[in-house]
Amino acid sequence: MKIKLSSAKIREISKKLENFQGTKAISKNASPLEKFRFDLQQKFVIYKLKNKCTQKEMANKLEVDEAKISKILNHRLDEFSTDRLITLYQKIDPNLKLEVG
Repeated sequence: MKIKLSSAKIREISKKLENFQGTKAISKNASPLEKFRFDLQQKFVIYKLKNKCTQKEMANKLEVDEAKISKILNHRLDEFSTDRLITLYQKIDPNLKLEVG
């Protein structure tokens, strides 16, 4: 089934998507630190899914604003140090064990 969209509708949709930022992927040439950070970020996603909580609920639990949780969940980690990610995750899993090697 084909859907015909008017030029105005296409422009409207394009405008809405202009600033859309999806989830960043990890590079296939990622360093060990980048892989570690990615694995840690995935723990936040798994926690959210297992506990069926909203970003707002996670933000409240971690005592950060919802925008920061969105960035973490979408792997937009540039503004977070590795220490900060670990500290935040320990709030939801105090028994976090870090493995090196």
